[in-house]
Amino acid sequence: MKRHAPATQRNAGPIAEVLARELPAKGLVLEAASGTGEHAVFMARRFPELLWQPSDLDTEALASIDAYAAEAGLANLLPAVEFDAAKGNPPVAHADALVCINMVHISEWKATVGLFGAGAKILPGNAPIILYGPYREDGVATAPSNLAFDRSLIERNPAWGLRDIADVDRLARDFGFERSYRYAMPANNLTLVYRRRGANNS
Repeated sequence: MKRHAPATQRNAGPIAEVLARELPAKGLVLEAASGTGEHAVFMARRFPELLWQPSDLDTEALASIDAYAAEAGLANLLPAVEFDAAKGNPPVAHADALVCINMVHISEWKATVGLFGAGAKILPGNAPIILYGPYREDGVATAPSNLAFDRSLIERNPAWGLRDIADVDRLARDFGFERSYRYAMPANNLTLVYRRRGANNS
């Protein structure tokens, strides 16, 4: 029932270091596209003062998340809930942060649109939307490994593929957000942080 994503062991630590800078001290974090559930367990353990709400669209992923959660026995890790980001209907009425790891490139663009739409509905004030994964970036050469990955994604589904950061930034602005930080991550990935325009980002 439990799934395993090898990249999780490599990237969970670096992602957590960024989240430690960007997440609130307390509150509820909605994780979209939680996948195997390994990140959810890692982050819930790393941030015990936060309630961690994993979610996914895939029923097998939801089962895997709950299997990992049952094994971990963490009081702040909530049962997984179904969330189809493409529909933009969040599974919670309020969250203090929205985290999405490795979904934007392995989904249709409408899922990213819906993700920001959901964030606009449930995030108060300065609460962040935090995206992690590989991206294309104006003025920055795309790593050969990312170019190869992009081709493999498009072969699997023409609607998938690495997104241009400029396009994500424009989308964010459509929903009242702006990029407040860009973190370079290992293995040619990035973490992008978006907060409401005009919010106090101190």
